[in-house]
Amino acid sequence: MGTCYQPIDRSPEQIDQDVAIMKRAGFNVVRMGDLSWDSFEPSQGKFTFEWFDRIMDKMQANGIRVILDIPGLPAPIWLHRAYPGVDIVAQNRTRLPPAERYMDDISDPDYVREVGIMAEALMRRYANHPAVIAVGYDNEIGNGFMSYSEADRQRFIAWLKKKYGSIRELNKAWATQRWSRRLNSFEDVDLPLADGPGPSERYLDIHRFWSDVTVARLEELDAIRQRNMPNVPSISNFWDTASRRGFDYLSTYKAYVSYGAEGLYPGDPISGSFGALITKGALPTPIWFNEFTAGGGGFYGTPGRSRMYAYLGLMMGAQGILAWTFNSHQGGEEQALFGLVDHNGTPSWKVDEFARIATEFKQLVKYGFPRFTHPEIAIAYSFDSFIDSHPNGPSNTTLQYFKPPYAEQVQGAFEPFFRANLDTAIINIGHENLSPYKLIIVPADYVMDVASGTALREYVSNGGTVLMTALSAKVDEHGQWFDTPLPGRLSDVFGLKINAFYASTGLKFDLDGKSISTDIRRYEVLEPSTATVLARFTNIPDHSPAITINRFGKGNALYLATESNPSTIGPVLERVLHLAGIQAGPSTPEGVYARSVDGRTLYVNTTEEKKTVALNVSKRGILTNRIYEGAIVLDPLASDLVQ
Repeated sequence: MGTCYQPIDRSPEQIDQDVAIMKRAGFNVVRMGDLSWDSFEPSQGKFTFEWFDRIMDKMQANGIRVILDIPGLPAPIWLHRAYPGVDIVAQNRTRLPPAERYMDDISDPDYVREVGIMAEALMRRYANHPAVIAVGYDNEIGNGFMSYSEADRQRFIAWLKKKYGSIRELNKAWATQRWSRRLNSFEDVDLPLADGPGPSERYLDIHRFWSDVTVARLEELDAIRQRNMPNVPSISNFWDTASRRGFDYLSTYKAYVSYGAEGLYPGDPISGSFGALITKGALPTPIWFNEFTAGGGGFYGTPGRSRMYAYLGLMMGAQGILAWTFNSHQGGEEQALFGLVDHNGTPSWKVDEFARIATEFKQLVKYGFPRFTHPEIAIAYSFDSFIDSHPNGPSNTTLQYFKPPYAEQVQGAFEPFFRANLDTAIINIGHENLSPYKLIIVPADYVMDVASGTALREYVSNGGTVLMTALSAKVDEHGQWFDTPLPGRLSDVFGLKINAFYASTGLKFDLDGKSISTDIRRYEVLEPSTATVLARFTNIPDHSPAITINRFGKGNALYLATESNPSTIGPVLERVLHLAGIQAGPSTPEGVYARSVDGRTLYVNTTEEKKTVALNVSKRGILTNRIYEGAIVLDPLASDLVQ
């Protein structure tokens, strides 16, 4: 338990006060160094670490360990002035000054060189400091900007040459024969416009290019860590799903991540948990929340809310929770993102709440926490599908049918399993070993590349159970629609083909003797070959199949002919769990989530209402020390670990 701390905002006297508050609260870790490049290197090649040495030593003396962030973002102003190539260039070719965080062209070779020099100096300085518990890279990398300079165009061309080899293959991949857009040489390539217009094939590749740039920077920083601190793990606060750029985290993360980490600012328990599990992927290590909700933009905080989310995180397998932020910022960005200490330096009630969490979590170590999860269910998530399912520009018609958005549909598949108190992993199926999972859900996975198609085929053939939903496997790795039966590369696995897509109002179907009503408006017409129909739509004229199942090899492949949504996935849940041989999780009322840990059950009430969980026997609550007779009664936002 701890906090994010920006000592650059504090005087020496304030730092002493702050560390004393942290110690009294029982904090044992802080995250420092992020967003502070020019405090370590105020001018090129001139390093000033002495001020930070004193703070590091102070943390160590007070029993507080440090996640040391390499602050490669944002780049300092001196770097922009010395090397204008670091400036972002807009789509209309105008230079943009670094007016806010992350307005840096991280593909620029001068940037690459200078960030490496700074990182090497920082790692060498603190390689043997006993306070360092982990290293982080480039706060929120992924939330940067695409740049459109001539140098960026040349780097993109070099990337295309490496990927496609010849202009002939590039023309084929980009379908340039369409509407007179053939390229005679690589020099004919323009940078595809992120804001449109432009065909989807090029839009997909420009995002892949910037993803590869991002991953390259992370791998370079990880190499520096390994040279200087080989036994210290990386725990970095990434933002791979950022709308401005993002990057393909789930295809690459094992090359630069030891522990999945992120900033948790949840809008609700389901979306917050969904985002956290994307960060974890298939890592066997626990989750770290390198930033954790204490307040918000203009939101001071609600008593009990952070504690509730801390227990929800603990339930999912979290090990580290660091409040964002310790001291509320008086200037610059995020002035109204309230921390633990108010703007006048006074500790708020939030210090006491996080101190309570720290005390309770310390006690829970002997009860099997942090909790190591072993999910039997995996949900497919693909950066390529995220990008290509919403191409830019008015000439792209994919957007008209692909609703709701891809990430919302993946979360729609996740939600029923989360509500059923079942652990799930969120993975890129083309880049993971699928054998540990009994059930894989493939929601709206628009791009079906060779690796993903092969992995699913082998998984089902070897005895696995897959549930795929509408909008999946429509295009190949180039973003072009398959000219073979849909779902592409998997039509025989699912024993059907799909040719038509329609809209209706409030689709209904019958399954296992139950009538299912949904708010779904779009469906696909399935034409089974070897598949068996499990359910048909009841309120459309042709009563076409709603759900099919096909035996392929030793396994089962189910197809749901609607978008991925809790109202359609939920009713299928019992059927697919039975097929896969997976037992349901603990039974809880709406808004209460639970997991069993070493013979005990952790319950988390995420609502602001009192909730009751029925019991057959008398049990004791470890956190509350209550004796429950007939029912567990959870106060609003409360948690308990029940014997």
